[in-house]
Parts: sequence; C-alpha cells; structure tokens
Amino acid sequence: MIRRRRFSLMPIIVLAGLSLTVALPTLSTMHLYAAGSEQFVTATVKPGDSLWSIASRHMSGDASVQDAIDRIAAVNHLRNSTVVPGQQLRIPK
Repeated sequence: MIRRRRFSLMPIIVLAGLSLTVALPTLSTMHLYAAGSEQFVTATVKPGDSLWSIASRHMSGDASVQDAIDRIAAVNHLRNSTVVPGQQLRIPK
C-alpha cells in the first residue's frame, strides 16, 4: 500500500516569520518624505510674448532662461515653445 504525504503549510509559515524578523527592523528605520508642494504664479500670454520673454520675466536670479523655459513647458505640458495670446501658463516660483 502506497502512503501519500500530506502537504504542510508549516515550512511556509516559518519562512514568512523569519523573513519578517529580518525585514521589520530595516523597514522601521526608513524615513519616507512627501514631496514639497511647488508654488506657481499664473501668467497670461500677451500679444508679442514668447516663452523666452515670459521665462526671462519670471525666472529667479540664479536660473538660466533655458532652465526656466524647460520647467514652464513641463508644468504646462507644452509640446513646443509656441504660445498664443490669452493662454494661461503656470509659472513655477
């Protein structure tokens, strides 16, 4: 007569317990930080404005105009540098 072995969950439970014993001290020392909320100014595009002129008006002293253009384009999901009069743009501070 052939005896069938019964499947036991005990090895899986022991392995999970050992994993938690090792992982919990590491996880408890981690610090998670939320991203700071970026502040914006809204600018309305006027006739004759370009993304360059808007960026140069609103950029901080230590940033380059190209960096300011890149940030404005990213925030406003612009595919190119074309802006039209009356368009509202969010300008990062």
